[in-house]
Amino acid sequence: MKQYIEQNRDRFFEELFSILRIPSISAKPENRPDMERCAARLAELLLEAGADTAQVMPTAGNPVVFGQKMIDPTLKTVLVYGHYDVQPPEPLEKWNSDPFEPVIHDGAIWCRGANDDKGQLFMHIKAFEFLVRSGQLRHNVKFIFEGEEETGSASLPAFIKAHHELLKADVCLVSDTTMISDKVPSINCGMRGLSYLEIKVTGPNKDLHSGHYGGAVANPINVLCEMIASLMDADNRVTVPGFYDNVVELSQADRDMLARAPFDMEEYKNFLDIDEVKGEKGYTTLERTGIRPSLDVCGIWGGYTGQGAKTVLPSVAHAKISARLVPNQRSTDITRLISDHLKKIAPPYVKVEVTPFESGDGFLIPITSDAYRAASRAMAQVYGIEPVPSRGGGSIPILAEFQKELGLDPLLMGFGLERDTIHSPNESYLLRQLFAGMESIVLFYQYY
Repeated sequence: MKQYIEQNRDRFFEELFSILRIPSISAKPENRPDMERCAARLAELLLEAGADTAQVMPTAGNPVVFGQKMIDPTLKTVLVYGHYDVQPPEPLEKWNSDPFEPVIHDGAIWCRGANDDKGQLFMHIKAFEFLVRSGQLRHNVKFIFEGEEETGSASLPAFIKAHHELLKADVCLVSDTTMISDKVPSINCGMRGLSYLEIKVTGPNKDLHSGHYGGAVANPINVLCEMIASLMDADNRVTVPGFYDNVVELSQADRDMLARAPFDMEEYKNFLDIDEVKGEKGYTTLERTGIRPSLDVCGIWGGYTGQGAKTVLPSVAHAKISARLVPNQRSTDITRLISDHLKKIAPPYVKVEVTPFESGDGFLIPITSDAYRAASRAMAQVYGIEPVPSRGGGSIPILAEFQKELGLDPLLMGFGLERDTIHSPNESYLLRQLFAGMESIVLFYQYY
């Protein structure tokens, strides 16, 4: 594969850049034509790589790209999942270059989607291409690329239910995660779920003069801040009743296994430019982001935020709240618990509305499966060290649906690194990780 990469390096860049340049932002309705355009381009790339068929299939939302190459129905089938939608690039002033014009410097591709997830799904297309063209493909391969992962995959569950036979496979192979480092590779054996809500607090029926009414009428921003502050106790545990009811405490043996992952606290703090970490009492930083649930405010606004002063007591305040969940916590249950609790603690001098948005359950996979062992062997050969099992702190909600509906365990062979700053300005993807991913995926097929 190394030689194939060198021989086709420029073509690979040209093809990858052709999808990176498309602003396939699922959060913005005005980008719907770009979603269609990106899906069509991916179908073209699958056909050029050797797929028997590749098509853009409609859903209630953005289209799904489905492609396949069926060699023999008696052989194992690998279903490759990825997503072609990306996060909005804002704030644009923080970017060092155009977020949708890929550039290569410092050994990396810099562009929105370079890692998450266009760069990583592209690795699978090129690994597949190599196996087909070299006559080494010994599996049936199916591809499903969706366009709504960044907004909660709302349309994909119905698509999965409607296409059971089409998606039938033995394992779901995914590259949409990070590894601990390129010196200590890891394979995620689980990810957290997600419950995401927006809260609206309304006080008076219009903005008021802060001198005429300040101190006499409740300020919705003040009230909202008090409500949010009450959601965590002094030990950084969530105070919503029932929040921890289904959280399984890991055994010390399991915690010791996860602790094999190297972690440098000073390097972690320096990378984030913080003096201290903060989290749930009694757990390490890696445990707090992998095996424990969390609750955070992702956005808060209200009143006047423009330049200069405006002495206004606002009528309305808003916040967006994200809860990351561990396996056994059901996102629908947690969404209901948080919503009910916020309404219950709202004082009588404001009105509270809660709107649910994204949600999805977490999952775990066994590290004794043939697929996991094949991935571990492949990555060990490429990186020169056996990867450690880890738990991902992020969420890919649809993967729990693959488990539930299709009986497929997702195998998370992610090659991103924390330095790639996905979802933030100046997203990038190291070339050595892009190519190491291609090599590892090829070896996975050989060992699985």
